[in-house]
Amino acid sequence: MNTKRSKEMYERACRVIPGGVNSPVRSFRGVGLTPLFIERASGAHIGDIDGNEYIDYVGSWGPMIVGHAHPAVVEAVCRAAEKGTSFGAATENEVRLAEAVTSAFESIEKVRLVSSGTEAVMTAVRLARAFTGRDLLVKMDGCYHGHSDSMLVQAGSGIAELGLPASAGVPSDLAQKTISIPYNNSEALQKVFEKYPNQIAGVIVEPIAANMGVVPPKEGYLQAVRQLCTEHRSVLIFDEVITGFRAAYGGAQSLFRVSADLTCLGKIVGGGLPCAAVGGRKEIVDLLAPLGPVYQAGTLSGNPLATAASLAVLEILRKPGVYERLEALSDRLEKGLQEAAQKSGTAIQINRAGSILSVFFTDKPVNNFEDVQRCSGRLFKRFFGSMLKQGIYLAPSAYEAWFVSLAHTERDIDRTVQAAYNAFTDLNTNET
Repeated sequence: MNTKRSKEMYERACRVIPGGVNSPVRSFRGVGLTPLFIERASGAHIGDIDGNEYIDYVGSWGPMIVGHAHPAVVEAVCRAAEKGTSFGAATENEVRLAEAVTSAFESIEKVRLVSSGTEAVMTAVRLARAFTGRDLLVKMDGCYHGHSDSMLVQAGSGIAELGLPASAGVPSDLAQKTISIPYNNSEALQKVFEKYPNQIAGVIVEPIAANMGVVPPKEGYLQAVRQLCTEHRSVLIFDEVITGFRAAYGGAQSLFRVSADLTCLGKIVGGGLPCAAVGGRKEIVDLLAPLGPVYQAGTLSGNPLATAASLAVLEILRKPGVYERLEALSDRLEKGLQEAAQKSGTAIQINRAGSILSVFFTDKPVNNFEDVQRCSGRLFKRFFGSMLKQGIYLAPSAYEAWFVSLAHTERDIDRTVQAAYNAFTDLNTNET
């Protein structure tokens, strides 16, 4: 596989961009390679500047649920662009998108459009603190909620210790306002509430964890979190930036029948363009300016190109059979990968929730971040390299998900499974 131009472009990028990339995971550093520079995409396929084509399971990290450059989405964006790319004023499509979101999620009565998942989470945290008059926030180990200061913490020792900065530039006193505990452990959350009575403003959680690889919630876990937040009058925030409109049209909370007080959306809700949202109970969301005292603003919030793309994607997702199709393709991929691993004698665990999945190189179940960290990163690194050479584009990190889209075909899935079998076999051959 020739990647000469990508390597040259990366050298140029490193001279003018920190690390040569504008988001760290794009660097390929975790897999010991240099990044590919992508110039085109269509359906479930992407192509780099060297002319190589790949079956894509990154999907721009989740938004491309209908595939790249879907004709209806492209047409909607082009029509919007002809009228102007940004106004800094209210538009009809903002209202239409807000209506679509509130109709899809039973727990969302009002919604504020923003430009990124990070911004949505930052706003939700500010709302939770304002609504409760409390300062402390609880998150789960391994769950990523964007790069705002309150979210960049790591767990300390013990069952529930105050967070320490996980990034330079985050003040320690601010980091200490966030407590990080194990995912899928409601007993740990109970102990936090007991240790800090009447101090917890909110609990933020991915209902299906998908930033440490895919880790679904154990039966009853989300219900227990909901009950504890209700009992202690804390705001429950669901980060559905990944799962919103992917796990189901109404998000993961519609599958598990658990309602959040605030919900953060991104990725799919932007239709592949920069758009996100925070919404929930109106008595909380109405605290936002200009109605209330919680300030939040954004020049490009509700951008006309983004809202046009969003509405086009949501129109497709409302069609009958869409999620059944995604489930069938994803199930075919999961079973094929399992069979390929068994045939090659490779120990893996596959965690799947609808159209997102992860392959973990371990023979033990994976239920939380600690389990994820025990998996073999060395084997993943080699697996990734082998798959890439065979034309399968995966996220260059063992902590990221595979995303299946409506544009993938059975042939794409079967090609991927065959490539995985070859990669697994190669792993075992080299190991011996």
